[in-house]
Amino acid sequence: MSSSPAHFAPFLLQAHHLSGGPAGHKAVQSLNFSWSAGLHWVCGDEGSGKTSLLRLLAGDLQPLGGTVQTPPGGVFWADLKGAEHDQTTVQACWDPLQTRCPHWDNALLQDLSEALDMERHRHKPLYMLSTGSRRKVMLIAALASGATVTLLDQPFVSLDQNSIQMIKAFLREAAEAPGRAWIVADYEAPDDLPRASVLQMA
Repeated sequence: MSSSPAHFAPFLLQAHHLSGGPAGHKAVQSLNFSWSAGLHWVCGDEGSGKTSLLRLLAGDLQPLGGTVQTPPGGVFWADLKGAEHDQTTVQACWDPLQTRCPHWDNALLQDLSEALDMERHRHKPLYMLSTGSRRKVMLIAALASGATVTLLDQPFVSLDQNSIQMIKAFLREAAEAPGRAWIVADYEAPDDLPRASVLQMA
């Protein structure tokens, strides 16, 4: 792994000798990295460990070694891709996420739901949604979470161009906000978005 870390202080999230991955596989090995406020990127090819790293940072996976130092305002991560969520409605996905996020912004969720054309889908189960709309459910929750650190896994996949530009505009503005970090995993960092740091997964 190679990296170009941010040089801002204070750090909001830190990985110390972090190792781990699904099913005991070390997709991430002995990673030392720190994330400050701003928009950060975790980049690499398929299978390079991008998603595993996000899950480790979120506590969704238990590390096989090392530690993650998380901020008081919490780390937001949601994964609704699994079949176990198929029968859950959009609103029923958002409700429990709201209860665990003390800075959740309902007004922002409403605005995003309308802007991304998800209002008409609120009471539909996820299996009825397209891949892009299903991804929007996670994105809207993440953007409205108010968490100190928000983790996004390939947020632009399966979205229409208007939705992509809307999410990019949000992230561009969010990157300037003090005291919050956005960590985005994707194959590469887009040229039209800020880069507080880029962590390249081998």
